[in-house]
Amino acid sequence: MKKSFVAVAAFVFLLSQTAFSEVSVTIYNNNRALVREIREVTLKKGIQTLEFDNVASQIDPTTVLPKFLGDSSSIRVLEQNFDFDLVSTDKLLTKYIGKDIEIERTGEDKRAKLKGKLLSVYGGMVVQADNKIVLNPRGEVSLPQLPEELRLKPTLVWLVESEVSGNKKMEVSYQTGGISWNADYVLVTNEKDTMADITGWVTINNMSGATFKDARLKLIAGDVNMVAPPKPAGRRNFESDSMMAKAAAPSFQEKSFFEYHIYELQRRATIKNNEIKQIEFVTASGIPIKKVFTYNGAQNGTKVTINLEFKNSKENNLGMPLPRGRVRVSKYDGDSMEFIGEDYIDHTPKDAKLSIFTGNAFDITGERQQTNYSSASKSAEESYKITIKNSKDTAVDVNIVEPMNRWSGWKIIESSVKFNKKDSRTAEVLINVPANSEKTVTYTVKYTW
Repeated sequence: MKKSFVAVAAFVFLLSQTAFSEVSVTIYNNNRALVREIREVTLKKGIQTLEFDNVASQIDPTTVLPKFLGDSSSIRVLEQNFDFDLVSTDKLLTKYIGKDIEIERTGEDKRAKLKGKLLSVYGGMVVQADNKIVLNPRGEVSLPQLPEELRLKPTLVWLVESEVSGNKKMEVSYQTGGISWNADYVLVTNEKDTMADITGWVTINNMSGATFKDARLKLIAGDVNMVAPPKPAGRRNFESDSMMAKAAAPSFQEKSFFEYHIYELQRRATIKNNEIKQIEFVTASGIPIKKVFTYNGAQNGTKVTINLEFKNSKENNLGMPLPRGRVRVSKYDGDSMEFIGEDYIDHTPKDAKLSIFTGNAFDITGERQQTNYSSASKSAEESYKITIKNSKDTAVDVNIVEPMNRWSGWKIIESSVKFNKKDSRTAEVLINVPANSEKTVTYTVKYTW
């Protein structure tokens, strides 16, 4: 791919094309990216313009930062412009209102030319030809040349004053919208739900209006605050078709950066416009997992939830900070693998516990009944009966979670099992329910205020 600058001194002249040097793209979680490009430019002494095309059409012009590498004390940037008035049929015709155009018409195997002045294009073409006004003439419109103010591609333009001449490397950085990334994970459990393998994929969606060829790619994971920029004027038109690309032998290196994490691809990658690209960034096998059944009757009625829990630790073949994303869980059923649920995880540091909600148990149900209520001037008592029914052929452990009144002090004064105080508003107890049976738990809580 070739990219070029055009330099203009006191008069206009065209410089030879120079090869692209380097591009790097840092993508954030919030549909935004920082682009850095280095290109080579030939400078002449005096005042001249430099044109930098093939930039993203969703660029935020207020973030553009040009920089000449090396000794740049003799070079000054006087003005900076972003030209996004792109060529289109409507724009071309509008620019030729009041000017002569030519329309070639075909009929009965003959071709005739209609020459006239274009009067209007609003609601249809109006042409003055041979002392007549012609409305919506049919045929192919020919224009003598492309108006100078129209661009084939979005272009950054600088007015530069230089005291020296010769080749210089110029670095340009800018932020653009229309490009995002997210993490997707596939978790596969064994038949006994005791071990799992995990694969993480980075999914990059580039709708920025630019292709970044052989780019150094970095991903920022974290909640970076950004003020919404003003929307640039002009029309943006993007194709809706996209393609899926899978990279070979991918490898990301993770490191801390400020209060976030950077994931840098250890090779160059091309990110095409209107493309969805997936790159593998983490894989681990033999992760010990625990299946947890939880009953919260006040919140879920009769449903008993299922969560798969494991620790993001080096001992579990992980230990890498995991960015926010969706986890799809599957399980082996003999020789086949079946989908069993999905959940989202937040940004998860190393050594933290992950809990993946997969769904509700079919053969384990719960029932919660309030059996008594009484109140006094500054206190109240409530009694509950909770029944867990297990229709499975194996015993199960179920964690019963009971929410307490957050606006008052509380204490369980009587219970059939010993509850643990999880926090200021929650009590919980783990019970074992034998196969094909049920177990009942009762308790009374006293509130004071």
